[in-house]
Amino acid sequence: MTKQTLLVTGASNGIGAVYADRLARRGHDLVLVARSADKLQALAERLRQETGVAVEVLAADLGKSGDLAKVEARLREDAAITGLVNNAGIAGEGPILTADPAIIDSMIALNVSAVTRLAAAIAPRLAARGAGTIVNITSVTALMPEAFTAVYPATKAFVLAFSEALQAELGPRGVHVQAVLPGITRTAIWEEERLAQIPAEMVMSVDDMVDAALAGLDLRERITIPSLPDTADLDRFLAARGALRPNLSLRKPAPRYRA
Repeated sequence: MTKQTLLVTGASNGIGAVYADRLARRGHDLVLVARSADKLQALAERLRQETGVAVEVLAADLGKSGDLAKVEARLREDAAITGLVNNAGIAGEGPILTADPAIIDSMIALNVSAVTRLAAAIAPRLAARGAGTIVNITSVTALMPEAFTAVYPATKAFVLAFSEALQAELGPRGVHVQAVLPGITRTAIWEEERLAQIPAEMVMSVDDMVDAALAGLDLRERITIPSLPDTADLDRFLAARGALRPNLSLRKPAPRYRA
């Protein structure tokens, strides 16, 4: 990936902060977005000193319409920004039987609406330019919703489908779209007490996760699952899904549904 200026959301800690670190060490300039201005400023100052790249801080809560609109405007109007890492998101809504509606609304706003609107804001410029990068952080729960809570995997399944559709539309125009599906990653989104109950071999460090995701980006992967040993397994899954297409929309119902 040639030198770019990338906007990274959720950049104050965890996956977003490591993306910022790795991208800066690759020589890319950055615009860092998160709610915590203090954390962003500290990260930006460190990256400037250690790498010499330009790092700008844009404090915004993407769950708030005004702040989201501010970041959208920046992506639409700033021709210097040629890449987006859509990382900001939340989890932890709990069982649907006891879920707080406000938390559900917040999760959908951040995990779905913000991701969609930010990608839509930058996509026309990148397509017109004929180059650029959009990275959407989703989750392996998109592929196994029955193993987790109800709402979070659904939001991540949206991001995966959205990313694949974006790649189909924007890829021919020179824009590369990558969906990254981390498994359990040691970040603040997971409480240490809960992580302690999970087999250690199932928990990846955030550094390893981001390094693998960037390696996948270098390989021009459309879908990157950092822990998946054999990409042939993913290829078979996608091929099996694709094999359904000829029969997904037909004039007559399948025989088993006929009276």
